[in-house]
Amino acid sequence: MVSIKTLRKWLLPAGVAMVVLLAGGAAAFAWVTSPAPELPLTEPIVVIGDGVSTPEGMAWIPEGVFQMGSDSKLAQQNERPTHPVKLHGFWMDVTHVTNDEFAEFVRQTSYVTTAEKKPDWETIRVQLPPGTPRPPDDALVPGAMVFVGTSGPVDLRDYSQWWRYVPGADWRHPQGPDSTIEGKGDHPVVQVSYEDALAYAKWAQKRLPSEAEWEYAARGGLEQATFVWGDELMPGGKPQANYWDSRQGAFPVVSPEAGGATGTVPVKTFLPNGYGLQDMTGNAWQWVADWYGANYFATQASAAGTTPIENPTGPAETFDPSEAGVPVNAPKRVIRGGSFLCNESYCLSYRPSARRGSDPYNPMSHVGFRLVKDAAPPSAAQLAGLTADAR
Repeated sequence: MVSIKTLRKWLLPAGVAMVVLLAGGAAAFAWVTSPAPELPLTEPIVVIGDGVSTPEGMAWIPEGVFQMGSDSKLAQQNERPTHPVKLHGFWMDVTHVTNDEFAEFVRQTSYVTTAEKKPDWETIRVQLPPGTPRPPDDALVPGAMVFVGTSGPVDLRDYSQWWRYVPGADWRHPQGPDSTIEGKGDHPVVQVSYEDALAYAKWAQKRLPSEAEWEYAARGGLEQATFVWGDELMPGGKPQANYWDSRQGAFPVVSPEAGGATGTVPVKTFLPNGYGLQDMTGNAWQWVADWYGANYFATQASAAGTTPIENPTGPAETFDPSEAGVPVNAPKRVIRGGSFLCNESYCLSYRPSARRGSDPYNPMSHVGFRLVKDAAPPSAAQLAGLTADAR
C-alpha cells in the first residue's frame, strides 16, 4: 500500500499529490501538481477503482474506527458529542453525481424527477403546521426551491428572504425555466430530491451512504480535523472548497457590487482528501440515507459510552424541533457537506461533522448526492503489488 507518510517523503517538497488506480491488479499513477496537504493523524491509502476488478470512479474506504461528530467551538448542538463508531469497508463515488451522469440515467430510463411533477399535497401537508388549508390546484405546479439572494443585508433568521419556489425549476433548469445546464455537464446535479437519488442509486446498482459512512469518508483519515483538508480554513490563503467567500460580500447579497458565490463549480476543482474523494464539503449538499435526528448523536454517545457503535444507520424516525411551525416529526433525511451558499456568518457547514435535515421530497438548487457500493475490497495481492511499487 502507499501511505501518506511515504507520499510526504517523496512528493511534498515538489508539492505533488498521487492517486493510485487499480487496473486488474496493476498500479497506475496519476500525478496532479498541487499545494502540499496537511499531515493526517492516520495514514489512509488512496485506491481508485477502474471498472475492471474494482468499481469505476469509486474510492476504497477501508474499515476502521473513528470519532463521529465534533466538540469543537464551531460545532452546532446537533453535532455533539463525539462518539466512537466502527465501520466496514466500502467504495464511494470520488465525486458528486454530475449532470452528465444523471442525464444518462434519464435517457435510459425516462425517469421524471420530483421537481418535474405536480406537487402532492399529502407530502407537503406533513411539513406544515396542523390545520394548514390545502392550496388551490392551480397553485400546485411543478417546480423547486431556488436560491435568489437579496439586494442588501437582511436578518439571517428568516431564510424565506433568499429562497423562492420557482415554477419550472428542475435539474435541467436549476435556477428556473430560463436557466440551463448547457456547458455544465461536469457540475454536480442539483434539484434532485431524496427520492430521485434513490431511483438513480437503484439504476446504478449502488446505494446512498449512511451518515456515519459519509462522515468517516469525508474525514479522509484526519481524526477530528475542523475541515476535510485540516484545521486551517485557507492554507496558503487559498480556498479549498466552493463556499460563499464572505471577503467578497455579505451573505445572502448577490448584487454585482457585493459578489459572493451563486452556483456550483465543476467537480474535481479542488484537491482530494486522504481517500481520494473530491468536494466532500462545499459545492452542493449531499443526501445520505439516514432519517434526521437533532439529538441522535447525544443518544448514541449515551448508549455507547466508550464502545464503538458498529455500522449505525440512524434513528427510526425524524426528530427536529428547530423549525418554528414545522412538526418535530415531519419526515427529514440527513444532508451533509454544505454547499456554495455556506459561509462563516450563517451556517459554516463545509465541515465534515456539520449536518442538517431536509424534506426528502424537496429538491433545491444547492443539494445533490454521491453514492457508495458494497463490493469486494482491493485484494491483498493488489495491495502487495502497490507496496512493492512504492518501494
